[in-house]
Amino acid sequence: MQKKLQLLLLAALSTQLSAQDLQLDTITVTSATKTEQKLHDVTANTQVITAEEIKEKRFTTVTEALNSLSGISFTNNGGLGKTTSVFVRGFDSKRVLVLIDGIRFNDLTGLSGAPFGNLMISDIERIEVIKGAQSGIWGADASAGVINIITKSAKKGLHTAASLELGSYNTRKYAALLSYKTDNFYVKASSQLLKTDGFSTKVPAGANVEDFENDGYKNITTDLKFGFSITPTDKVDLSYRFIHANSQYDPYDSNKTVEANKYGEENTQDSFTQINYNHIDSFNEFNLYAKSSKFQREYITATSVSLYNGDVKEYGVSSKIPYRTKDFTLLVADYKKFTHENSINEKYTNKAGSITNSNTLNIWGEELIFVEALRRDQYDKFDNKTTGKLGFRYNSKALKSFSFATNFGTAYNVPTLYQLYSYYGNTALTPEDTRSYDVSLEYAGLKATYFYNTVKDMIDYDFTISRYNNIEGKSRFKGYEFGYKNFVSDTLLVDLSYTYLDARNDANEFLARRPQDTIKYAFTYYPTQKWQLGINGEYIGSRFDKDDRKGVQTGYYALVNFVTNYEIGKNFTTYMKIDNMLDKKYQVIDGYATPSRSYYVGLNYNY
Repeated sequence: MQKKLQLLLLAALSTQLSAQDLQLDTITVTSATKTEQKLHDVTANTQVITAEEIKEKRFTTVTEALNSLSGISFTNNGGLGKTTSVFVRGFDSKRVLVLIDGIRFNDLTGLSGAPFGNLMISDIERIEVIKGAQSGIWGADASAGVINIITKSAKKGLHTAASLELGSYNTRKYAALLSYKTDNFYVKASSQLLKTDGFSTKVPAGANVEDFENDGYKNITTDLKFGFSITPTDKVDLSYRFIHANSQYDPYDSNKTVEANKYGEENTQDSFTQINYNHIDSFNEFNLYAKSSKFQREYITATSVSLYNGDVKEYGVSSKIPYRTKDFTLLVADYKKFTHENSINEKYTNKAGSITNSNTLNIWGEELIFVEALRRDQYDKFDNKTTGKLGFRYNSKALKSFSFATNFGTAYNVPTLYQLYSYYGNTALTPEDTRSYDVSLEYAGLKATYFYNTVKDMIDYDFTISRYNNIEGKSRFKGYEFGYKNFVSDTLLVDLSYTYLDARNDANEFLARRPQDTIKYAFTYYPTQKWQLGINGEYIGSRFDKDDRKGVQTGYYALVNFVTNYEIGKNFTTYMKIDNMLDKKYQVIDGYATPSRSYYVGLNYNY
């Protein structure tokens, strides 16, 4: 089955090599080296989801947007706002560093890393996904990669925007934005409210979600940005994001029957703050920053109330020293303090320094790019650690749009305070050790990548001792990704990808909840300048709910979605989308529900 899927996809992709190229050299990214670069100058395996793609596909959550990319999958405990884990090349969310405008989004009090369930699409300019070990640049928590969500900046003059969406499960979404910018000052405020009656989080496989009680969800996401210039070379930027969410759920140990079973509720209040001073002169670009990530969760059940409060404070300085045309050296020093309050009431600190260097050489008209990074981390509770990264990229001038890139990185992941000190914790835990390698070929919109990663002493829950533990030996994550994205005609954009993943532990057992084969597709048709029609979806191959291919098979299904956008006038756009058009009954996690066929309509205003 696997070989047939690979051959079918390759045949489909290879027929389109002469199509018009997408102009990816215009896209700028900041996460690959902690400084701005054009996408074609980045050696790291990087994918970008743009604001235009988000608008055309009408994603509701960041998870939906990420799931459109090759090498990424996810699990969800029953609908909007429920516990969600995103897998990058088989690594779960605990090993992926997630940022919002460079501010840490990983919840140190949780079990799943970043709380993706509460991360809605709201005022986003682009999402950058850097795959592979990135600890040499970003430190711990980036052993599998980095996801950086960049919100929109204020535009010159006065601008307003508003939107409304209505849909299935009594879903309502309202958003508003106001911004003003001059040469020396800007301010921007946006807010989004999403409410849904939802559906029951726990439903037996094959049952209709409509036959059970609803588990609703509400999310208010507010963003504020403010900045001003002190002099032509000095400026200050401030940002603040607040997420307030309320989610109803069925506890994992509940026995779901047709009778109502709604007695779990989660209240979340998370805030993310940043202030940055920037100075640019003929010698360097200097940044001095302070960042804060606060997490507050409250769980209410029929018998208990549980509180989880966490806080990350980060202070740092960076200096980018350019030399020659594209070459630069970036020096960074930072300090972080992690605090888990409530019953754990513990903290640890991290001091780190890093250097990243990038060189671009032109030899006989061919472009060669080299990147080297080295970072030293010192935790007060763990041994000091040095990690690094090497990257190389070749951009052919003779063969237009052809490139070759390869990367090698070392990384590590430290235990969270919960894994160390909770009732199920283990103070003897030590950091994981990761090695990462990938190689990519790209031509005319077609990209092929091979990746190979190992993790030594992976931290996971050990059922033999009923607590977290370092699992002896090496876990292995390897596979390949094929992708094609290009215009095959003046009016048809095609986006296809295939991922094969082989994720196993040291006992050679396949790891749970990772699909072995994944196909994703999106066809966008532009009959006029004002109208777009799109079909997108995915096929999930073999996936089991437990390790060693045990438990329930949750794969072997295909999903189809439809979306259309129409520009009514200069300032108004309307849209409609249908998710799960074929009304497929499936489950990502055994016992947890997924939506049936769903309809949504919306209206956007921009001025």
